[in-house]
Amino acid sequence: MEPKEYFEIIRVQFCSNNKHVTEGKMMRSEAIHYKGKVFAFFSTREKMVFKLGKSFNIHTIDAPLEVFSPFKNKKPMSGWYQLGAEYSDFWEPLTRQALDIIHEDK
Repeated sequence: MEPKEYFEIIRVQFCSNNKHVTEGKMMRSEAIHYKGKVFAFFSTREKMVFKLGKSFNIHTIDAPLEVFSPFKNKKPMSGWYQLGAEYSDFWEPLTRQALDIIHEDK
């Protein structure tokens, strides 16, 4: 399965199971929103990106999460992390974690 297809499966699942979760966009990429706020999206670099917060410990995940840095001349986006398609087994659990975190912030 292609990475974008798998992202779409995750997005449909989350949108179907929570009335406040909707499809949307983030920087021209397909995204998942909670009450209008993005918490996960599929980047143009074929990676999934998650808003896990500044205090998230990336070492709690047995995968090489990277800080999301989409801009050449700006610092990375604080609290956002990306993970490539070769680790797509982690995408759904990280999406759940990002939703839980944004849900707590609301």
